[in-house]
Amino acid sequence: MLLPLPTPTEMATWDRDTINSGVPGMVLMEAASREALAVLRDEFGPVDGAVVHCFAGSGNNGGDAFALARQLREHGAEVTIFHSKPAAKYSGDAGANLAWAMAVGVPAVFLDGADPAALPQPDLIVDGLLGTGFDGELSPAFLKLVRAVNRLGELAFVLSLDIPSGLNGCTGLPCPEAVEADATVAFQAAKLGLAMPGAARFTGALHVRPIGITRAAMEAHPTKLQLISEEVMRAIPVPRHDMHKGRAGRVLIAGGSPGLTGAPHLAALAALRSGAGLVTVACPAGLEAAIKGDAPDIMTLPLGKGAEWTPDMTEKLLERAAHVDALVIGPGLGRGSGATRFIKTCVPHCPCRTVLDADALFALAEYPELIADLPPTAIVTPHPGEMARMLGRSSADIQADRFGAVERFVRQCPATLILKGAGTLVADRSTTCLSPFSEPNLSVGGSGDVLSGLLGSLLGQGLGQLQAACLGVYWHGLAGRMLRKKFPLRGNLASEIAHMLPTAAKGE
Repeated sequence: MLLPLPTPTEMATWDRDTINSGVPGMVLMEAASREALAVLRDEFGPVDGAVVHCFAGSGNNGGDAFALARQLREHGAEVTIFHSKPAAKYSGDAGANLAWAMAVGVPAVFLDGADPAALPQPDLIVDGLLGTGFDGELSPAFLKLVRAVNRLGELAFVLSLDIPSGLNGCTGLPCPEAVEADATVAFQAAKLGLAMPGAARFTGALHVRPIGITRAAMEAHPTKLQLISEEVMRAIPVPRHDMHKGRAGRVLIAGGSPGLTGAPHLAALAALRSGAGLVTVACPAGLEAAIKGDAPDIMTLPLGKGAEWTPDMTEKLLERAAHVDALVIGPGLGRGSGATRFIKTCVPHCPCRTVLDADALFALAEYPELIADLPPTAIVTPHPGEMARMLGRSSADIQADRFGAVERFVRQCPATLILKGAGTLVADRSTTCLSPFSEPNLSVGGSGDVLSGLLGSLLGQGLGQLQAACLGVYWHGLAGRMLRKKFPLRGNLASEIAHMLPTAAKGE
């Protein structure tokens, strides 16, 4: 379900511990070159007769390029190595692999300040200039090399080793430019930067291949972050032949206010589409017909007599909540004083597992003492603006350091957190997980309501908080990706995200 997502520093620790355990670095480098060759043959095709430029930097990433150059030569490619420092100054495994490549007839050219723009056009480019340890800004010389690779890459296939040169291994941002690869082979695990929103523009098709890092090294130094993988979809509850609606998850959704009657309707629709057996929307009585919206599948629980939330609705809501499996509070609830006071009286007494979304989060920011008292059975789903209000920061602060914002929140709140946005983060006090999706088709009003209903359904069907959060985020993202095929320029409705959930459950 979760894959390790190491930072460059964590990966370096794995390397060091593996080598110290007795596995020679040369063995790891040889395995990396073989895996890179396998990716090339998958993505590019046969390399026999292909003209290949291997660009190599001064470190181990360059050593990987030297080893791959030799492999390519042995498979019939016309390979030339272009290295960034004098051959005699390479040492260790990188130096040995350069000497080995030259010994089997691979030409090696020291760039020595030469203009890389004058290089002839190849069929294939191997980018081994800078590895995941690169930090800061590209030097003028390497900036020229990156630009040359990108110029030649317009007519050639570009494979980056471990990470496109110039891309930051933690943030996934170009510094200030980066190689735009057609494919990237990440060794042993995808580094954090490769999974960040925007990195796909540079990585192309991302392949993760093992190179022999020991299990002991990985277990001794677990990564701080995990990547949610497609394996999480196996956690979707499997229907039993003898099941009935009361055992398929009973979900209660509290929401709706004048002008926002669609939000709880969308949440209810998503809960039903993701397998919940019984879904009821609790709302002010005056909004019941608008929220139901001619949908016979959605039941309602009218509260009070008007169209506004009031604290005295709490007793009836909690009475019903005691007989359901999950409660979703917030979609379209509104931000009036009655709604926020309702949240204040209701949330501390919720008798079942709860998802707090949208305007419920506005109320939490108004009454911050509630945040620390949320139970571990709750899931909180802010977007950056809502997160900023709860932490007393600006949205820009949250977006500038999303991981830091998540850490600050879970330190003060025992609930499971979902920080929405491109590269959604899921976290509790022991684990932080990153979604692999950044889907424009999810950027539509009501998308968050669909997610909240989906989460309520998964909790109602018995999944734990972190598992439900990871599965819900992945399933929601996959539905958005599948909608892109039908709506490549967006234009889909939030209701269509909900309707796509059953199809997305079958996988791409």
